[in-house]
Parts: sequence; C-alpha cells; structure tokens
Amino acid sequence: MSRGPLPVRNPRTGAADHLLHPLDPEGVAAEARRLRALQPAWAALGAEGRALRLHALKESIARHRAPLAAALETDTGRRAVTALEIDSVLGIIGRWAGRAPGLLAAAEVADAATAMPGVRYGIRIDPYPLVGVIAPWNFPLLLALTDAIPALAAGCAVLVKPSEVTPRFIAPLMAAASEVEGLPLALVEGGAETGAALVDAVDFICFTGSVETGRKVAKAAARAFVPASLELGGKDPMIVLESADPEAAADIALSASCRATGQACQSIERIYVAEAIFAPFVEALVRRAEAVTLDWPEMGDGDLGPFIFEAQAHKVARQLAEAVAEGARIHTGGVVETLGGGLWMRPTVVTGVRHGMALMREETFGPVMPVMPFRDVPEAVALANDSAFGLSAAVVAATLEEAEAVAVQLEAGAVSLNDAALTALVSDAEKSAFKASGLGPSRMGASGLTRFLRRRALLRQTGRALPLAAFSGRGR
Repeated sequence: MSRGPLPVRNPRTGAADHLLHPLDPEGVAAEARRLRALQPAWAALGAEGRALRLHALKESIARHRAPLAAALETDTGRRAVTALEIDSVLGIIGRWAGRAPGLLAAAEVADAATAMPGVRYGIRIDPYPLVGVIAPWNFPLLLALTDAIPALAAGCAVLVKPSEVTPRFIAPLMAAASEVEGLPLALVEGGAETGAALVDAVDFICFTGSVETGRKVAKAAARAFVPASLELGGKDPMIVLESADPEAAADIALSASCRATGQACQSIERIYVAEAIFAPFVEALVRRAEAVTLDWPEMGDGDLGPFIFEAQAHKVARQLAEAVAEGARIHTGGVVETLGGGLWMRPTVVTGVRHGMALMREETFGPVMPVMPFRDVPEAVALANDSAFGLSAAVVAATLEEAEAVAVQLEAGAVSLNDAALTALVSDAEKSAFKASGLGPSRMGASGLTRFLRRRALLRQTGRALPLAAFSGRGR
C-alpha cells in the first residue's frame, strides 16, 4: 500500500522526473512477514549453499549492469563513481561468499572445558531472522548492500529501505535479485515513515546516515528492543606534519576531500598543517583545486559531479558564507553554481578558519577544504580531537613511523597513514566509530558478518549435578 507517489529530483537537471511510491507501515509489515517465511529455508542451505546463491547474485547483477548503471547515474548524476560503486558491490558479494563458510565454522565450538569441573560446553550459532537496513543517498547501491550481503551470508533475511532521494536503482537491482532462487532480500521505497515502520518489523537494524537521524533510529531500536549498528557522520581531520612533502600532501588532501564531490562520510573535512610548510601546502592545494573541472555538460566531460541532494548544496553554501563573515578567506571555488538546473561546486580552499565556525564543527559533505596551521604536534592532536565526531582521520609525514606516532593519539576509529580516506577502499580492518560517529559492532572485518549471529551455549554436565546441599547454608 502507498500514501501516494512523491516526485524525485534529478541532480543534473533539477527536474522532478521520477515518482517514488512509499510503502506504508502495513505494507512494510507484510513484506517483513514474507521475508521471514523465506528465511528458514535460506538458513538451512548452510554457509556453502548460501555462498553459491550469493555467487549467483553477483553474476545476475553483472548481467543487469547496464540498466543498474543507468539508474544509478540518474540517481547521482555521476558516471565514473557509479562504475566504481557497482564494481565495489560485486567485490563485496564475492568476498563475503568466500569468507562466510570459514567465519561461521569458527564461530561454533563443538566441545570445550569450562572452569567448573565436569562441565563442558558447545556454542551453536543462530542468525537473526530478519535484518533491516536503512541506507543513505550518497552511495545508493553500495550502502544498501554493504550490510545486506554479510547478513545474507550469515543466514538472515534482509529488508532494505534506500533513501527517497535516490530510489531509481531499486527496480533494476530487484530485477537482478529476483533471478536468484530463494533469496530473502527486498528493497522498499519510502521516506521517514517507511523507515520507522521498518525498525518495528525487524530483529536487527543497520543504519547509515546523519547523527540527527541516527539518534532517532537508536531510540526506535531501543523501544523495539532490537540491536542496532549505526554508521553516522564524520568531520574527518588530516594532519600534515612538518616533515611531509607539501606537494604530495596536497595531492592526498584534494583527492580525499573532493572525490564523489565530497559527498562521503570519510571525506577529509578539516586539514591541519605545520606552520613551517603551511604556505607551500596551501599554494599547492589551490593550484591543484583550480585544475579540477566540473563533469558538465555531459557525464564524462570533467572531474566532479553535482550535489545529489539539493538541501546539501544550500547547507554547504551557508557554512561558507558564515565562515567568510567571521573572517575566513576563500582562495578558490566557494560558489554553488547552477548548471542545467543542477547544483555544482568547484573544489574550495579556505584559510583563516577557527574552530568556532560551523565549517569546522558540522559535517559539510561537499568539496570544501578548510586549512589551519599548527605550531607543534600536541596542538595538532588537540585540534584534530576537538570534535563531536570520531569516524576516521589521516596523518601525513615523511615516514610511516612518524605518522603512526601521531595517529595513535587521535580519537578516531580508523586513521590513514600517508594517505587519506582509505576506509572507503579497504574493508578488511575491523574498526569502531568514536564519539557521535556511530554505535554498535564494526561493519568492517570479520565483525561485518559475525554481528548478525546469536550464540547459543550448550552446557554439558559430564559428572553428577550438584545437589541442593552444595548450596545450603546449614553448618556454615
């Protein structure tokens, strides 16, 4: 059932050229019941059987690549990143299909001793029957499936609510999924009401998005008494030490701040540079920023795509205007341009910033690089840690050893050394989200799958059970 169609904006043209059909709470509950009915047979396939079906899903997505890519390109206004997104998803499916059998076998214990004489134990695993995923708009396909694929590999059914900002990819993805026998995966259209209903219908919730919405999801999960895995915002810092090459550091900063137009949670959004190399670093960064082109008028014509979400462009413009009013200087970029109805911004370098500015405290989600000098390492660490967020960070130095000595002092779940934003590319290392950047077990590393398992302990008495007298207070 639906509350009626809603218009969806095209990020390149600004036109509302698609209709979203939100699923109401009754429809969400019905879809949840359908998936729950499929889950026992899916779990009974075993790890190897599910891996074969996941390989079939990978092959089906590859066959449907053209319509899926076309939908994602329209959703996001970008082509190169769309290709990388699809490739990443194919890699994720292959990786979890390969790793799941070993991880699931290792999670079970056949027989082991306890500290109590005569009592031994075993551990059996039991997947959460239905996992819910609420995904954001910045990487629609990737973040819809980043949690869903390991959950499926673990034996769960999965219900996904992608963002209402980028829903066009749902139909071609579900067409691919429908070719896999017994696959308990569904994607539903909708906004906040649909997402709220999803939390009430599942046994485990995964959410990726803003801190504000994440708090609402956490409260709803607590009311429903289901575990939650929340990957929230970031304001990732990058520290450039005096020993670093300013030119190489500028390359890293530009890439990590501006890829995908800065619309990624692990984008570098604050840059702290040693005073001794501050001027050459800024000069190198501005020079590189001015060489970047917009991917307009056709996809493939340039480097940076448009803002996907109109409200985000206005937020970035507001932060920059407030910073300038408070004394900041924009060296290049800094203007939201309207081209063909879409909203665009060139890489923007800002100096003269202070930590009281929204530009340095709130998530930006745009190709903006505020740069501050620091006197010594303690000041750099203090500045980097002066944030409500702790998703990830970066340190650039002459040697990895020097960078690591600073990295271990940062309040962030992952720190890239002599690079930045590596968490977007590397999923092997388990990490935590510090501060307001998230809650729950890591989606990276083995935990990405094992978080979807419940453990059942079987306690075996091999001798005689203790009689009541062993617990009596008589004569003591």
